[in-house]
Amino acid sequence: MTSSPAAHVLPGHGFVAIDQASLTYGDDGTGVLALTDVTMRINRGDFVAVVGPSGCGKSTLLKLVSGLRRPSTGGITVAGKEVTGPLKIVGMAFQNATLLPWRTAIDNVLLPLEVVQPYRRSFRKDKPAYVERARALFAKVGLKGFEDHFPWQLSGGMQQRVSICRALIHEPELLLLDEPFGALDTFTREELWETLQALWLEQKFTCILVTHDLQEATMLADTVHVITSRPGRIAWSRQNPLPRPRRLDDRYTPEFNDLVHELRSKIGDAREGRLT
Repeated sequence: MTSSPAAHVLPGHGFVAIDQASLTYGDDGTGVLALTDVTMRINRGDFVAVVGPSGCGKSTLLKLVSGLRRPSTGGITVAGKEVTGPLKIVGMAFQNATLLPWRTAIDNVLLPLEVVQPYRRSFRKDKPAYVERARALFAKVGLKGFEDHFPWQLSGGMQQRVSICRALIHEPELLLLDEPFGALDTFTREELWETLQALWLEQKFTCILVTHDLQEATMLADTVHVITSRPGRIAWSRQNPLPRPRRLDDRYTPEFNDLVHELRSKIGDAREGRLT
């Protein structure tokens, strides 16, 4: 499979535009340089994966895009506006489902609407409509009938499905996923790949997925970006030529495996400092 050239700067503004962003942890700027000179463009509706060696700054990149942290240098815009604080148009899911154990599954899903404006001010009045929206999401992820179960009554995979519903309940324009399936068994993880792809094909939210799983990146993403070892930067980018919808059986095709092997090689180069 022929490699595309490294994509450090892409034309146009993009729905998500990261321009020469760097982040140093530490209030006085003398701490750990986590990311350096990161530039990326993501168009509205794209599904992007970010891969790289452990500790390279993948999760830090999501914090910058979401507004949970400000870059030390450079800038980030989302939907044409500079990111200066936490964004309301973002949904997030992490490796751990982090559900509140004293709330039922559906009440966990509804939580963002209870606490985040503009939904908070009208939550009581609009709650019946929100409950119906949540129930529709439960049905789409295969959890119909489990809305009133508590987290301790659900398997790990079921809890993660609830977490995805919670991330999507306010119909975000941008979904950020930080190793969301990393703690699950192989079969559950693969089921959730298909679930997430189906949700994305239906809703076409913009998505950034951080993952160590190269099959996951190949299965889900339109474009895969490889970050170097710390301080992380985008050193290589690859468009995914595989048609959609992608099926689990596609993993056994030469085209799929060629891309996985190419990504593995590039991550090895990133780890050893051979990507410039």
